[in-house]
Amino acid sequence: MANAFFEATKVRSTGAGRYSAELDDRWNLRPLPQGGIVTAIAVRAMQDELAHDEQRPRTLHTTFAAQVADGLLEIDVEVLREGRSMSQLRAEVRNAGTGRGHLTTCVFGATRDGFAFTDVRPPAEIPNPIDCPSFRDPPPEGTPEFEPMPFWTELVEGRPVLGHAPWEDYIPDRAERAMWYRFNEPPMLNDGRLDSIALIVLADTMPGAVGEKVGRTERPWFAPSVDLTVHLLDDCRSQWVLAHNRARYAGDGYASADMALWDCGDDAKSTPRLIAYATQLFLFSFLG
Repeated sequence: MANAFFEATKVRSTGAGRYSAELDDRWNLRPLPQGGIVTAIAVRAMQDELAHDEQRPRTLHTTFAAQVADGLLEIDVEVLREGRSMSQLRAEVRNAGTGRGHLTTCVFGATRDGFAFTDVRPPAEIPNPIDCPSFRDPPPEGTPEFEPMPFWTELVEGRPVLGHAPWEDYIPDRAERAMWYRFNEPPMLNDGRLDSIALIVLADTMPGAVGEKVGRTERPWFAPSVDLTVHLLDDCRSQWVLAHNRARYAGDGYASADMALWDCGDDAKSTPRLIAYATQLFLFSFLG
């Protein structure tokens, strides 16, 4: 059976610096595909265009200039600079016949000599993923029914570590959440590493920290992304990834959040290793 992530990020060359991809609607998060998977497609096309296996994606920034829907995608890739140990590329993903889409700049770099430390910490208590409830568990009796999205039921499983469920009554405090994430079909490479660009999908889930701070509200809202920056830092060799999400500011209709992704081993007993760090600005949109 084909791996869903590898299939979604499979790109085909259609000419000099041009690629195409096909994204199915399971990646939608009402009503459009999750921005992280579209960004991952852009990075995959840039990987193919650069064709330097020793240079890995190190940092990327996406500006969500226009909407990108599921279906046939076109990707234009431009090599800004190709170096011996570091290269910079830019790609735009859009639907056929549209003028603009998602624009991503990515820096690729080889291994270098330097210092090593991690000066950020994961949550103090890290339970085993299996001991945490799942997004896929049925809600309590009497909770208003909602249609589950295939993204969460078929592609990515989430298990909360910190934070409250949408139906819980609580006194809002910190704009902080933590989740275990796992792909239904983890995109593992032949050497035992999780494909690093799959972390982009897990990082692009930051509005949850705002939801934790705001609590239950009579005004349904969602938070379209303005941009997304991801630093890919270290190898991930576990299928479960711990995602620690905080929102630092909200005002004037926008919010700023960040996400730290940790590899704690599949049993959550290994020393946590920071594998990616991401930041995002998103805006508020209210229904009705």
